[in-house]
Amino acid sequence: MSWHGPCIAGCMQSLTLTNGAAGADETVPGMAPLARLPIFVALEGRRVLVAGNGPGAAWKAELVSAAGACVDLFADTPCEEIRAVAARPPRGSIVVHERAWQTGDMTGAVLAIGGFTDDEEASRFAAAARASGVPVNVIDKPAYCDFSFGAIVNRSPLVIGISTDGAAPAFGQSIRAKLESFIPRGFALWAVAAKEWRATVQSSGLSFASRRRFWQLFAMRASAYASAEPRPSDFDTLLDRARSEQPLPDQGHVTVVGAGPGDAELLTLRAVRALATADVILIDDQVSPQVMEFARREAKKMLIRGSTSHSGEISTLMLIFARAGRHVVRLKRGDPAIAGGADDEIAACRQAGISIEVVPGVSSPLSPTPDYAMRPAAVQ
Repeated sequence: MSWHGPCIAGCMQSLTLTNGAAGADETVPGMAPLARLPIFVALEGRRVLVAGNGPGAAWKAELVSAAGACVDLFADTPCEEIRAVAARPPRGSIVVHERAWQTGDMTGAVLAIGGFTDDEEASRFAAAARASGVPVNVIDKPAYCDFSFGAIVNRSPLVIGISTDGAAPAFGQSIRAKLESFIPRGFALWAVAAKEWRATVQSSGLSFASRRRFWQLFAMRASAYASAEPRPSDFDTLLDRARSEQPLPDQGHVTVVGAGPGDAELLTLRAVRALATADVILIDDQVSPQVMEFARREAKKMLIRGSTSHSGEISTLMLIFARAGRHVVRLKRGDPAIAGGADDEIAACRQAGISIEVVPGVSSPLSPTPDYAMRPAAVQ
């Protein structure tokens, strides 16, 4: 998330230049490297080419048809599985062409999927697709693939994809099985309701913060009543609650969160919720980087160095963002409710009339300072 307006930018620059305590020009470590980028492709009414024979080609044709694609499937002598899925496609049409694929068949396709046992044929297919600018997948041959499918948990429109980058497909399937048992089937109905209600929420007159609160309340209600079909009365209840909790215009708030001894697994549920809703997170340099996995991806994350001797500057930074209507989380190691390390910052917020909440951390007096203390990272 970027912050607009000369006031915020100017104040941040001043703080950075005059003391160096608040690392406004530094960020905590960001996204870890990804073996694959998980993306979700809209295929409704779009053409997908599938070439080859056998159960693998039939399954991929069924999969992209379920996503709404119009499938052209090329096979010299289509197997029984292909004929069966073409006769009853789950969603988009599946047209079987009883001949070998040709380079010209790539024209107009958004994806090309091949099922070949022969490496030479697989290579030729992949080369033709890439020359035509079409992303390609050759089943069980990662060397010829631009993308992969992975295991899928289907609660459409809630869809979860799982990839092990081909290293252990059985492991991915095992994770999928666990998620299948963990995620109620009824979530599909709530996801449909979310799509139907989104436009109404957008035009409801709620502030950005209150709209986000609506969806937080929505998620909690969906979890609590996963087996019940959402009703209009649910929407009305959620909207009324979001409206009643609506903050004053341009009025942000601060949450001081104790991270405990530093282990991400020892965060309290309240701490996790605060990180998940924060706009700005000011982080002690003794907090484990793994804690930030619970933070909103869009949140501005700022590393605080020398926090003990520069509490005045940190308080100023907190107030800058809170006065701009942001939810600021001050993430501190230990338990600020006991140690008192945030007393000056809490007092500054109260004196300025900024709403502030303290979320205690798990106390562990015997816990040593972690050896994974954060280091300054690249400029965001």
